[in-house]
Amino acid sequence: MDMPRSWLILPTLFALAPIVPATADVVVVVGAQTGIDRLTQDEVINIFLGRYRVLPTGLAAIPVDQPAASAIKAEFYRKLTNKDLAEINAYWARLYFSGKTSPPLQAGSANEALRIVAATPGAIGYVERAQVDARVSIVLEFPAETTP
Repeated sequence: MDMPRSWLILPTLFALAPIVPATADVVVVVGAQTGIDRLTQDEVINIFLGRYRVLPTGLAAIPVDQPAASAIKAEFYRKLTNKDLAEINAYWARLYFSGKTSPPLQAGSANEALRIVAATPGAIGYVERAQVDARVSIVLEFPAETTP
């Protein structure tokens, strides 16, 4: 009994499915004691691009980035600014070498970023929603992406 060729393609597609990365559910967080309930996307853009140096509460803004090559960092900047990491890195290179400002503090891991944000007044960072705990508050959620 001959099996149609389409039956051979189906298992191959299922085998390749896990290779396609799912987008992370990234949220922006501050320490739970910061006193900030919400920030707009424009405010977060301005904080992470060095334009705002003070949070609405008056605390100095301390943006905390995830590790340089992490997928969550790429996803965060894509959702926040609609730019890829190469564009963000070029932006920071121009500002840094002109002496205008410094890039966000870079954590060594997602757990370290969460720890810094939770323990440092004025720190703001981003993590996957599943990492949020009582030490931090979500101040910005990105709209769910729809697939075409």
